[in-house]
Amino acid sequence: MTRVCLLLSLASALSVATAQAQTAPPKSPSSQSNRGAAFNKNSSFEQLSQAADQAREENRDEDAVRLYGQALRLRPNWKQGLWYSGILLYRKDQYPAVRDLMRRFVAEEAEAGPGWALLGMCEYQTREYARALDHLQRTRALGLGDQNKMAESVFYYSAVLLTRSEKYDDAIALLFAMVKSGSHTDFLTEPIGLAVLREPLLPSEIPSYRHDLVRLAGQAALAEDAKQPEEAERLFTTMLANYPNEPGVHFLYGVFLLDTRPADGIRELKRELEISPSNLTAKLRLAEHYVKDEQLDQALGLAKEAVQLEPEYAPAYLVLGEALVEKGELEKGISALETARKLRPETVRTHWDLLRAYASAGRAEDAKREKEEIERLHQPEVRP
Repeated sequence: MTRVCLLLSLASALSVATAQAQTAPPKSPSSQSNRGAAFNKNSSFEQLSQAADQAREENRDEDAVRLYGQALRLRPNWKQGLWYSGILLYRKDQYPAVRDLMRRFVAEEAEAGPGWALLGMCEYQTREYARALDHLQRTRALGLGDQNKMAESVFYYSAVLLTRSEKYDDAIALLFAMVKSGSHTDFLTEPIGLAVLREPLLPSEIPSYRHDLVRLAGQAALAEDAKQPEEAERLFTTMLANYPNEPGVHFLYGVFLLDTRPADGIRELKRELEISPSNLTAKLRLAEHYVKDEQLDQALGLAKEAVQLEPEYAPAYLVLGEALVEKGELEKGISALETARKLRPETVRTHWDLLRAYASAGRAEDAKREKEEIERLHQPEVRP
């Protein structure tokens, strides 16, 4: 999205962000002369706030920032002043100053999604990435009303930070949610490429020699998502020819092939594991295929290896539980699925697996609880 659209969105978000904020008193006739007025330490809050609003409305940004600052010294928790000061300074790329203002703003207005959004985006710019991700996720939980452009920015920054934090599946889900909502795909190509290659980098951190690989991966993933198999295969094979020994390349092509040419897909996944023996996603995707194909011993072997490699990785326990249940080891399967649920309770697939497993084990109350949780998780969420 463009910077102009974001700034317009921030401005229009004021009605949401300051729903409970104090507003400046109505302008008196004398306030029309504030443009040339001088204000000093004896000026009242009402005079300063009216003059600040007037300067902002007349696009005298420097005067407005100065006057809002003076008013805020008299009333530090003035939410409207904090918000407008933040927007005006954001236009000038004054990210540390905006960050500090938004921290004060959300301390006063903790349920204001736009305030958390602007805070998180500034923290991204000041490279406080863990704080930024936490605050952007809070924004998504609170919602942004009809602020679609702001939501698009929140989703974008959240996704690239999730990739940097090695939460690749969450990043991929957000990025393709943006695609489905109509976001332009060009600026999403590199973030998607990084996520599907499972490289914990921001787009700005991609080394120059890897740009082509990342873009090819992103373009191929987008073509596959758009149901363009010929174009996707062309891009995957180009990537394979140019980067035959790079981790992740054979995995992406293998997953692409599994549904239509499973033997070729398995071959590519096995080749991936030769190049990158600790690739968890390759192990688990191959294990999932083996469960589907009822090759349960092979599936169990790969799933157990994944659990050993990453004992806190929920998808490993999920696939292990599915393989155990399919093999008839119901109690062991339930135990593994319950571990997956504990590690990642928001995964609907885990709850479906547990519902079926509990029902098979005659645990009706547990099955009912899983059904209720599935219904809760299917409630609508914020979309860009």
